[in-house]
Amino acid sequence: MSDSFHYEIIIYWSQADSAYLAEVPELPGCVADGGTYAEALRNAEIVIREWIETAKALGRDVPEPKGRLMYA
Repeated sequence: MSDSFHYEIIIYWSQADSAYLAEVPELPGCVADGGTYAEALRNAEIVIREWIETAKALGRDVPEPKGRLMYA
């Protein structure tokens, strides 16, 4: 990621969507998809940036990244 974002990204295959989904739990509603794992990750980087830009434009708080939230 070109910016210094350190949010956890969870990537998994969704059979229903026939795509990989990349969720960012710390940013509500921040989800991207892609036909490959790498594409989903690249798209997640874009939506993280857009999520933060939109939140700032609306005067909303942007949560500080907490790092790893979930454990396998």
